[in-house]
Amino acid sequence: MALTRRALLGGSAAAAALGLTGCAGFTPGRDAGGSVDFWNLFGGGDGLRMTQMLDAYRASHPGTDLSAVTLAWGNPYYTKLSLATLGQKPPDVAVAHLTRAKTMITAGLLEELHPEDLARHGMTPDMFSQRPWEAGLVDGRAYAIPIDTHPFVMFYNTEICQKAGLLAADGTLAPLDTQEKFIDALTKVKAVTKGYGGVVAIDGDVASPWRIFQSLYAQLGGQVLADEGTKVVIDDDAAAQVFTFMQKLTSGGLMPGSVDYQGAIAMFASGQAGFYFQGEWEISTFQTAKTPFSMTLFPNVFGGGTYAVQADSHTLVIPKQPNRDQAGLDRSLDFIKTLLDQSKTWAEGGHVPAWKPFLDSAEYKALTPQSNYAAAVDGATYDPEGWYSGSGSNFEIVCSAAIGNVLAGRESPAAAIAQMRDNLDRLAKTASPV
Repeated sequence: MALTRRALLGGSAAAAALGLTGCAGFTPGRDAGGSVDFWNLFGGGDGLRMTQMLDAYRASHPGTDLSAVTLAWGNPYYTKLSLATLGQKPPDVAVAHLTRAKTMITAGLLEELHPEDLARHGMTPDMFSQRPWEAGLVDGRAYAIPIDTHPFVMFYNTEICQKAGLLAADGTLAPLDTQEKFIDALTKVKAVTKGYGGVVAIDGDVASPWRIFQSLYAQLGGQVLADEGTKVVIDDDAAAQVFTFMQKLTSGGLMPGSVDYQGAIAMFASGQAGFYFQGEWEISTFQTAKTPFSMTLFPNVFGGGTYAVQADSHTLVIPKQPNRDQAGLDRSLDFIKTLLDQSKTWAEGGHVPAWKPFLDSAEYKALTPQSNYAAAVDGATYDPEGWYSGSGSNFEIVCSAAIGNVLAGRESPAAAIAQMRDNLDRLAKTASPV
């Protein structure tokens, strides 16, 4: 994702943070005036739901000026956020993927969130899912508040799967927890669709190939990076096993070897494929299209007794800025708490809420198909640490290119592994620009 210096600085200037207005005597949960500047990267259904949540904040805080800016997902967003913080003009609160927040923490760009400040606003560690909360800690200290976990999942067309004889009497899909069961299910579905059994985005996609590969590779215990991204430790045998399995799916006609992100969505929505593998955020797309579908955990094809699936978490962070006062900090924390209190709205868009008061509620358990894959949180496998790693990063771009070549039949597993290692070695030997 090329970005010129002029465009980068121009974008940062356009989204520069508003100055804080000091306000003494702030009480959490009350409108104390002032302003909150918020940066996020949400589009599509996520963007619509976040807009609803921001409108609710404005309604409950009429005296506070909330400025919300949405920037491009991926490297452009994190580059602008880092530059704005280094330039001492950051937003008051920003969204950061957990896998990208670590680099910002290491670079000293985020405020530590002290337990007493969080507790004053009704946020304590026990009120969050253990996996995303602990994964976000650095030396035991909190810098990021998780609002969700978003795992790679399996969508399935209920009408097609019913015709293929794959559904139980209650409409649920039996676990496809071996290679044989997975291939058998896709074969039966293909016989119904006369097209494909399943589909995952491949062409020009910077993340989807990595997500499906990592979900399978992690089930075998495989790692890619070590020592904070300075070492590449690909397990050749495990990677080859995954690549061989994935290539069997496309070469055998069970999945297309050439399809882009929108094409994959269209194939599932139109019934050309009975299974669709992607992040759960596409739930809104298929609800709008009135596709007969449900969702479940990505299959534990290689895991045996251990479940693993590629995932990330959206977090809310407070970038460091000069002369932040207590009132400004409290205003930011109150804003964060207000978003957490709207976890139902966020969960309706597919993400598994990190806020346990809603996650553990009967209301969430009754929310289907969203709650069907909540167990994925315990097996969430985050992208390995490294300044060039995380959601929408150079790491995912490099890996997805090699994995896509295998799925398309353009490269052998051995060649793809060599390509991944060579490109990652170059990144591992490059110093962090932050």
